[in-house]
Amino acid sequence: MLKRILVGLLALAAVGLVGFSVFAWRPAIGKIAPPAPSSFAPDLIARGEVLAGAGYCSTCHTAKGGQPFAGGYPMKTSFGTIYSTNITPDEKTGIGTWSEAAFRRAMHEGVARDGAHLFPAFPYDHFTKLSDGDVTALYAYMMTRPAVVAPAKQNSVPFPLNIRALQAGWKLLFFKPGRFEPDKTKSAEWNRGAYLAEGVSHCGACHTPRNVLGAEKHDKAFAGAAIDNWIAPPLTAANPSPAPWDQAELVAYLRTGVSRYHGVAAGPMAPVVHDGLIKLPDADIHALAVYFADRDGAATRASTLAPALQRAVAANRLNVGPQNDPSARLYTAACASCHYNGAGQPNPLRPDLALNSAVNLDDPTNLIQVVLYGVSAKDGAPGVVMPGFSRFSDADIAKLSTYLRATRTDKPAWPNLEKKVAAIRAQGK
Repeated sequence: MLKRILVGLLALAAVGLVGFSVFAWRPAIGKIAPPAPSSFAPDLIARGEVLAGAGYCSTCHTAKGGQPFAGGYPMKTSFGTIYSTNITPDEKTGIGTWSEAAFRRAMHEGVARDGAHLFPAFPYDHFTKLSDGDVTALYAYMMTRPAVVAPAKQNSVPFPLNIRALQAGWKLLFFKPGRFEPDKTKSAEWNRGAYLAEGVSHCGACHTPRNVLGAEKHDKAFAGAAIDNWIAPPLTAANPSPAPWDQAELVAYLRTGVSRYHGVAAGPMAPVVHDGLIKLPDADIHALAVYFADRDGAATRASTLAPALQRAVAANRLNVGPQNDPSARLYTAACASCHYNGAGQPNPLRPDLALNSAVNLDDPTNLIQVVLYGVSAKDGAPGVVMPGFSRFSDADIAKLSTYLRATRTDKPAWPNLEKKVAAIRAQGK
């Protein structure tokens, strides 16, 4: 009897394996001779360049010090490190032999030219929303870039998670293919912002928390998440910043990387602004601002701005005159000369820390990163540098962070700060 049960289970498993293999199989799409750059219309290439900027293609497909789009950029996940691939038109190591149909399938379905399922580190779950016309423009742009010989780096995803066919199961659970569908109750500008944010710019890939299998939690869209040793803040009403992210603030931040009330773009967000969104026309930046200002309910919180500014002015007065508290003295010596604003209208080039997003987040990671390593002129406001204070001890940085949290916010204290500083320092810049 037991033998029959075991045989039956084995047979059932074999049938299931065969069935899954059939389900997961995708045909290869034949190679083509690389198309001549002159075969693409200049205006189509230009449109593709804008879209590639909006999608941060160069940011993710360029290794530090490497050639643009040649791949090799490491993406650390809970399943191992995945390296981006070469998307230049090189015939052997890039996508030079990919037809537009193969490129479109990768963008819309997450399947490579040879039929292999792509890891969702490539955000095809967002790119599937792109129109056919925009995919055509992206193809034109990528196929007219300089070809670079750059073999793929070996991922460190362990067996059996490295089996590509298993990604078909992931897709069955978490991937919904299909083009963007406008919300008829919203304006054309809002829908344009939604198309960009949810599609090519894939904002949720960083700002949405993920489940244990690495899929975005769609019921918590834009609720904030950890990314590359930083925290991508919530883009919803859950954002803890005292000043609301209204349309004007969002336009300024997304266009220049500088916000009067929230600080400057740093960490993973810096290249998004300075290397990616810079390619978008002003109309698209405004559309993104309209979309996110609506999502975070900025209009309903407009009345909170004036009280927040008053509290910020009051907090700045704490560091005027002699200081007896060692933490206050540390802040006065290291920070106050640049971050002091006493007129009630913060200077965006010296962010007011009572309003700053990093000080108000539930997690101290962003503040510690900035204190340790500063903000370069390239990442922050043009020509303005915040020096790093990595020479400070873990205890001093923890003390400084504790002081800012206590005097600039009404939020609870961050626990185990010294240990947190040590962990972030150990990760390196």
